[in-house]
Amino acid sequence: MSKKESLSNAESPLTKYLLLAIIYLTFVSLGLPDSVFGAAWPQAYVDIGVDQSLGSFYSVVTGITSGGTSFMAGKLIRRFGTGGVTAVSVGLTVAGLIGISFAPNFIVMMVCAVVMGIGAGAIDTGLNNYVSRNYKAGHMNWLHCFWGVGVTASPIIMSLFLRDGDWRKGYLTIGLIQLAIAVAVAASLPLWKKLAPPSLPEESAAKAPKKSFREIIATRGVIAGILSLGCYCSMEFIIGTWGASYLVNAGGNTPADASKFVSAFFGGIMFGRLVAGFAAFKFKDKTLIRIGTVAALPGMILLAVRAGTVTDVIGMLLIGAGFGPIFPSVIHSVPERFGAEYSADITGYHMGGAYAIAFAVQFTFGFAATNTTFVIMPYVLLAFLVFMAVACESAVRLTEKKPGGAES
Repeated sequence: MSKKESLSNAESPLTKYLLLAIIYLTFVSLGLPDSVFGAAWPQAYVDIGVDQSLGSFYSVVTGITSGGTSFMAGKLIRRFGTGGVTAVSVGLTVAGLIGISFAPNFIVMMVCAVVMGIGAGAIDTGLNNYVSRNYKAGHMNWLHCFWGVGVTASPIIMSLFLRDGDWRKGYLTIGLIQLAIAVAVAASLPLWKKLAPPSLPEESAAKAPKKSFREIIATRGVIAGILSLGCYCSMEFIIGTWGASYLVNAGGNTPADASKFVSAFFGGIMFGRLVAGFAAFKFKDKTLIRIGTVAALPGMILLAVRAGTVTDVIGMLLIGAGFGPIFPSVIHSVPERFGAEYSADITGYHMGGAYAIAFAVQFTFGFAATNTTFVIMPYVLLAFLVFMAVACESAVRLTEKKPGGAES
């Protein structure tokens, strides 16, 4: 059995894959809150009585808290273990979702966004690092495929309630689904303690000399990797938060239809990661990133054409399918590129830095589009696709090793 596929010599295959199933389920819970706000906002801002552009504040608050938690996640995981951090974090997202469903005003929504952001940041970093160190690239893509299940389901569930204009019941329903997942994760804690005690994922880090944040960030290729992930997340967040608004304002779709069309984007991501999971057994992470980048291009062009409902749906699907392997492949490459000793920290820095970039971009885009026109969205996406490709290739060049073992 390979090192990547083995968590412990004492474990049984059944127990090992039961834990993997729990991890997959947890990533469904990570995806559920990510797309619900963008789907609900075209109706919610009217009911709450605020300007549409304030949707950017919600996303920035979530981004700051989730990104900040990602930077600290390595220390939390070493102290409390991946399982414990995950269980508490899912519970926080439940509180945030249900809280928003009863929020009387935008300020309370912001408080709930903080709670959700803290939970999401810890889950994201902990499980991404755990799977990247203990499983092959195929499992990383399938893990994020289950995130795709969550983000695809949320707008569909919300669209059912938006028919009657009741976005609050949509939030409450998704919160209750999240609660069921939280119960399952909490029930699995004995399994985590058996297979993944607090010291297991960080054994190498515990033995390695301590490095400061500045020293780790200065590692060759880390900044390029963060920038590549930041460009990707910028595109994903723009579509997730403002995609429905684009389809309503620039495409003339109803809020309920726009919500379903955004689900096509997330469904494309889910499909792309499902396929990439199998492709990862043959292709390296860098190859999957390149394939995904090229595949997303025609979808963005098609979305810019704005020829009607059919092109909107196909464009969203193609962009999502292309995006599918990019995020998991960048994260899975971290231990290989930078070593296992500081992989939890570097994974957290990748995600925290990427979220900071993405939410700043999404915030700026929201104000620009709401004060000018949403027609600019496909062109902004195309620009960031080019920036991402350049950053990804720079990260590869800076971290690849020559045949003799030296860095290139």
